[in-house]
Amino acid sequence: MSASGGARAIVAALAANLGIAATKFVAWAFSGSSSMLAEAVHSLADSCNQLLLLRGSSRARRAADEEHPFGYGRERYVYAFVVSIILFSVGGVFSIYEGIEKVVHPHALENWWLPLLVLAISIGMEAFSLRTAVSESRPHKGGGSWLAFIRRAKAPELPVVLLEDTAALAGLTFATFGVVVTILTGDPVFDGIGTLLIGALLIAVAVVLGIETKSLLVGEGASRADVERIRDAINGNPNVEALIHLKTLFLGPDELLVAAKIAFPRSTKLAEVAATIDDVEADIRSRIPVARVIYLEPDVYRPPSAEHPTTDAVVIKAAD
Repeated sequence: MSASGGARAIVAALAANLGIAATKFVAWAFSGSSSMLAEAVHSLADSCNQLLLLRGSSRARRAADEEHPFGYGRERYVYAFVVSIILFSVGGVFSIYEGIEKVVHPHALENWWLPLLVLAISIGMEAFSLRTAVSESRPHKGGGSWLAFIRRAKAPELPVVLLEDTAALAGLTFATFGVVVTILTGDPVFDGIGTLLIGALLIAVAVVLGIETKSLLVGEGASRADVERIRDAINGNPNVEALIHLKTLFLGPDELLVAAKIAFPRSTKLAEVAATIDDVEADIRSRIPVARVIYLEPDVYRPPSAEHPTTDAVVIKAAD
């Protein structure tokens, strides 16, 4: 996934949310709408989210050192996890607290036209931000669904921004509902209900993002399609007798570790083994450019037995 594409989506969302947050705080100060206050905090939290994502991308670009020999690529996952759990949850909990307070202690809505004007402007700005995120994500989505893209993307920035903007538009819809019904009925309790809906939405998004980024932090391997490409590269080399086992792990969104044990005929000379490994590594990288760290261990193929089972369930031999 293009880092520049993710950065463009983040910057667009940051610019939109900073402007929206300032406008919403002003509208809340003049109207007293709890939905508007919850939305202002939501936009402020989103702005902090984008700053953290940019910070994570910057720190992930540091060169590998002795303490972190595989680099800092996973910093992007750490910051995405902080975004998903802490800031979304803080915004959600605050919105629920404010909604309960408004339902228990309702007060009249003043300058009703101002929240509606701000909400209309905010919807337009959030729609622009979401359009940018969709445009930047589309080349990486492929033919799958958006849900599959969010679940399987290894770069966390675009899925986070997509969910943020989608949640923001849904939250604005809830806020509009609360304000409009309050205006029509004269009952400010509906403004509090809209605020509660915003809080529930934010917490739900926090849970979804937390689950997905947790999986990335724990460590995910290559997709089935990429694993097949790696197997084809190894088994397709005429000098390789068999692929004994294969493991993959994403060290960061743009860096895949490939480790495999491959069998050579017993008569193969050391120089031939070394040359073949170089060829296989080059073939893997040509098929999967993010496979930047590759370790191939040469071995002699021995059929699995009860005393010496293979580490994988299946051993794939090279075709004749």
